[in-house]
Parts: sequence; C-alpha cells; structure tokens
Amino acid sequence: MFEAVLVANRGEIAVRIIRTLRTLGVRAVLAASVPDRRSLAARLADEVVLLEGHTAADTYLDVDAVIAAAKATGCEAVHPGYGLLSERPDFARACADAGLVFVGPSPETLTLLGDKVAARDLAVANDVPVAPGAEGATDTELAEAARQVGFPLMLKARGGGGGLGMRVVAEPDDLAPAIEAARRQTSAAFGDDRLFVERYVENAHHVEVQVLADAQGYAVHLGERDCSVQRRHQKLVEETPSPVVDDTLRAELTGAALRLMRAAGYANAGTVEFLVGEPEEGRRPFYFLEVNPRLQVEHPVTEAVTGLDLVALQLAVAAGEPLPFVQDDVRFDGHAIEFRLNAEDPWEGFLPAAGRLTTLSAPGARLDTGYESGDAVPSEYDSLVAKLVVQGPRRRETLRLASGVLESATLEGLRTNLPLHRAVVADPAFAAGEASVQWLERELPALLTAARPHPAALVAAARLLAGDEEPGFAGSSWLAPGARTLWLDDGAGPRAVSVSGDGATVDGEPVDAADLGTATATLDHDGAIAVEAPTGAFRLRLVAPPGSAATARAGEGPAGEIRAPLAGRVAALNVREGDAVGDGDVVAVLDAMKMEHAITAPGAGTVRAVHVTPDEVVEAGALLVELE
Repeated sequence: MFEAVLVANRGEIAVRIIRTLRTLGVRAVLAASVPDRRSLAARLADEVVLLEGHTAADTYLDVDAVIAAAKATGCEAVHPGYGLLSERPDFARACADAGLVFVGPSPETLTLLGDKVAARDLAVANDVPVAPGAEGATDTELAEAARQVGFPLMLKARGGGGGLGMRVVAEPDDLAPAIEAARRQTSAAFGDDRLFVERYVENAHHVEVQVLADAQGYAVHLGERDCSVQRRHQKLVEETPSPVVDDTLRAELTGAALRLMRAAGYANAGTVEFLVGEPEEGRRPFYFLEVNPRLQVEHPVTEAVTGLDLVALQLAVAAGEPLPFVQDDVRFDGHAIEFRLNAEDPWEGFLPAAGRLTTLSAPGARLDTGYESGDAVPSEYDSLVAKLVVQGPRRRETLRLASGVLESATLEGLRTNLPLHRAVVADPAFAAGEASVQWLERELPALLTAARPHPAALVAAARLLAGDEEPGFAGSSWLAPGARTLWLDDGAGPRAVSVSGDGATVDGEPVDAADLGTATATLDHDGAIAVEAPTGAFRLRLVAPPGSAATARAGEGPAGEIRAPLAGRVAALNVREGDAVGDGDVVAVLDAMKMEHAITAPGAGTVRAVHVTPDEVVEAGALLVELE
C-alpha cells in the first residue's frame, strides 16, 4: 500500500477518500483551491497544498499544478475522485510520466472508453446490445445521421460524460438549436464538441453495473444500481437493487458489463451504464449507454449492500494487489437508496443556490458530505452538498425508513432540493418502482406542489407564532404593520400567512374554512415550527419579509436592467446593442455549478447596452443587458 496519496478533488468525494486513507494509515494530502482552503476536506487532510485560483479551470483542472502538488509533498499516487481530471487520459499519462500512480484505469483504456463512439463499437464487437445510432462531424452530417436514426432521438457528446451535452430532440425543427447548445456545453466542459445521435428509448430505466477489476485481469461485478430519477440528465436518486431488474435480466446485464470491461483491458473500479426498456414479449430489452471509468457519485449504495469499501479496493488495485475475493464471495444484503442533496431551487428551474449552510443533519442515515454546519457552499463548483443514504432489509422497508429520515433531516441556510426528495419518496409511482428517466420532469409540477405544506399547516404555524397559542410571540417584529401577517419559509421560499379571527390567507389566497383546524403546529427546540397536516409533516421557520435587507435577492434591479441571478461564466450572448427582443427571449446563457441557465428578457424592448462579453465571469447581481 502507498505511504502518501494526493486527493485531486473537492467536496464530499474528497472527504470520502480522505476518511478511507486515514483508516488505512496512509497520509492524505489535499490539493485545494482558494474557495476550498478552509473546507471540511482541508480540515481532515494531513496536509493541504493550495492551488492558487478560484475556478475549476484554474485549479483542479490544471494538470501541471496538481502533478506539482503531488511531487512536492512526496505522494506516490493520485486519487482523482469523480469528475474533474478523473476521466482525462492526458492526466493519467502525466501521472505516469512523473512517476506517480493514477488511481484508475490506464491512459489507453481512458482514451478508448472516453470516446463514446469507440466504446459503442467495442460493445457491438462483444455482443452488448446498443440502440440504433450514427455520427457526423459537421452539423450537416449530424442532420443526415438524425434522419437515418429517426425521431425522437438523443443527441450525445462523443467525449466527456455526466450527462453534459445530452439533449432529447423530438422533432427535426428542434435539431439545429440542440446541436448548437450541445456543442457549446461540451466544448466548454471537455474541449471537445463532437456529437453523435442515438434512437431515444421511451420510458427507459437508467441501470448501471458496478465492476471492479485488478491488474491481473480478474473482474467481478458488484450488482446494479437504478439511477432513473433525474433532472436534465443529472441523477438525483439512486438505489440498489433496481426495482425493474429480475434475476434473468441481472445475469444478462452483469454478463454484458463484464464482457465489455474485459475487452477494454479495464483495471480498477468502473461502471457500465445501460438503458432498460419497457417489457417486450415478457422481457425487458437493454441498450449500452456508456462506461464511466471512475468511481461513481452513487457508489455508497453499493457499499451499503455489499459491505465493501470501494475506495480501499481502488487503492489496493492501483498498488498492484489482486482482488481479495472472487465473484462467489460477493454477498448482497438488503436494499439501499441514495438522495443527492443539492444547493438548488427546484421552484426556480433548479437554479443553483450558493450560500452559507447554517444547519446540516440527517439522523438515522449515512451522510456523505463536504460540508459542516456553518460552512459556505461556493458558487464556483457543482451544487452537490451531501448524499443521504438509507438502507433496509427490503425496498418497502427502505422507503419507509427513507421517508422518516428525509422528514427529520435538516438542511438550512440556503435553498436545497430536500423538499422535492420528500415528495419523490412519497409518490406512488416511485414507490411502485415505475419511475423512468422521463418521470421526474414529467411529474415535476405535481411533485413540487406535494413538496409544499398544505395552507392549513401554514395557518396553524402562524397562529402559534402570532400568539393564539403562544402569547410570547405576539410581539414579533416580523408581523406586518396593522395586520397579523407572518412570513414562513417551508424550504422552498417564504410564504405570506395572514390570520384574522377565524379566517386566514396564504400568499393572498383565502384558506378554506373547512381545512382550518386540520393541522397542528408545535415549536421545536431549535426554533423551527413542526407542523402536521393530512398531506404530511413539514418544518417551517419564521423569516424576514422579502425585500428586507436580510432577504433581498441579487439580480433584481430597476426596470430595463437584466442582471445575473447567480455567479457564473457567460456561455452565450445572444443580443447586440440595438437588437429588438420579445418577452421571454433568451438574451444570454450563464454556465454555473456545471449547468447552463438561460437569462430571459422580462418584457419586449430594444437593447440599449450590453455590459458583458462571452466567456466573461460575472458575480451575482452583475448588470448584463439594459433594455429600453
């Protein structure tokens, strides 16, 4: 085993790797950017090397800087985690050239599998099913390829991964703008704008097989994971085993995954991803999607049911050790589900929500996180705050446990998707295992409605705080002048609750008198209000009215000003001075926290001035465009 390893990543995965290194007695060295210099990972590491810079491009993606950090601290190996440099063949090669061990597959394997078309060809050569597809170098060739494949289709990046560049194209007229957006995103993320097309599989489940292989050529699978609950092709909920995979299909999936990885000469941990279709003549067809040649974000659910430490096994394989077990030794115990807790606002199109995390806890669950209460979540990187993992003997019991854990979990100080997860786990379709990759976006309006408390619950909380049941709150300075109105935050934003006599309104809408009294509210020890209603249990907090100094949003400005709602890079600028724009027209696109965000005109007008340029990095609230 190694004496010292450099962790070339950040956030929860850096913490995860450091904890295993410390368990193994290996010195953990962290390469950290300026925003991460006081992070939880930095506090846990034995040594920290500062990478001068704030953005990923200037720090974690700087191959020379990361190699220099490893050499300067006497490290023998580099663990890249996931994302960032983990799939870059040039980085793996640079490690080898510097005499460092790259904890992952060889540069040659990364090159082969990183090219999605080459990986697809390898799958075909090894009898792994693929969806009909074609490629094209130019936009014209892609259009012809699309005509051959047929609509609807999936536009995909030839290089990179993580769902970036992926677009569903339903009609021929939608193809050109989809190609433009996909090329822009993949070029910025991977420096490679090559694309190809595949037939879109309707109502598919995203199922992946975890593979572990040693340098001696022996490989095992560690079961499958279902990652179908996604938004914008980014996974939100993962579980193992998959609710749609029976023993026969499992044997087919794992067999295909092992054939492919052996053919690629794979060594270390990796995942083969598939789309599993709806049943046809008694069986579900499946199609190869891609290989993720690294540790996956969702690896904890596999660890939960197998009892294995995948990071420790990665390190052992990288050190040249053979796998310490054979396939028949692998045991699967129970069911596990992971919920990704992201700093984002589902009610605002999943807009990233950087800020300070005031409270973070999840009793009864494994919580993998890069933050502690009081830490700041920076805007420069992705929005993942934590991964909440729940395990039970069977799926039904695990869902019940997950419901209780999500209900009691506290993640405060910034907007998160925690309320959405509570609605997902309570949804009958998810409980029945019927959630396909299209399910979340199709059902999102209903889920967002279910994620917010019933108005009667808000009224019960307001009456408690206003003094109907707790006189000590009657003098609250946050009551609106001349009225009994409070602002309560349910995790999705502040709600105006007014109470008078036996009547009440929420956000100006009267609450049905028949509903009043159906909910109860109590004050928790931490100052939150716990409410119980027929639609579920929620936690609320009293907040300052919107527009006060405490809650004013960056991005709001005088009429005619279009400001950045968050910090990010100007990925596209669609207007020039003098252009006419209509209400809702996209004037710019910001790239922030690994996602693109369209900035639209608030009304019709003419562009008076443009204050930014493409690729410029702007702060939240920065003036982008002026209209007249």
